[in-house]
Amino acid sequence: MEVVIASKNVHKIREFREILQHIKNLDLTSLLDYPDYEAPEEKADTLEENAKVKAEHAAKVLKKHVLADDSGLFVVTLGGAPGVISKRYSGDDATDAENRAKLLKEMTGKEGLDRCAYYECCIFLANPDGIIKHVKGICEGVITEEERGRNGFGYDPLFQKHDYDKTFAELEESTKNRISHRMKAVQKILPTLESL
Repeated sequence: MEVVIASKNVHKIREFREILQHIKNLDLTSLLDYPDYEAPEEKADTLEENAKVKAEHAAKVLKKHVLADDSGLFVVTLGGAPGVISKRYSGDDATDAENRAKLLKEMTGKEGLDRCAYYECCIFLANPDGIIKHVKGICEGVITEEERGRNGFGYDPLFQKHDYDKTFAELEESTKNRISHRMKAVQKILPTLESL
């Protein structure tokens, strides 16, 4: 059965494929396979609403089962920033490097518990008739004082999960995929996916 990952982000698509590779008869495609599809803008105030809009829209237009997520990094001492605007923290067309640079600047002088942060991932599964299931996964850690590692994407070079001595960008991809916020959310939606 085909399930479309509602994303053109090659890193995110690869993570989903890695995490879901063991499900038999699941054909994972993505929006890269539908170049004419125009995704709705992500303008909501929450990750949940952004993911829901993406899932419903793609499922209805493509007439397929769709898996859509929205993820963000939340730093408690910054009032939850970058949060829902993680991808465009330093501007609408910001690069990952620019977003990380802004975050490091905002974290200047902050120590100990003030460096606590968490990644959150909200996933919605939909078909053309509407939403089937939605879940959330969280991964807690700290913001490092400098970038470390070359793997991953987004804020991974700055995020170190509790009980680990490496950032997400220093970990092997297979290790990150076992402990990430996305994996925690996917684990909750797995039974529904398998039942399809």
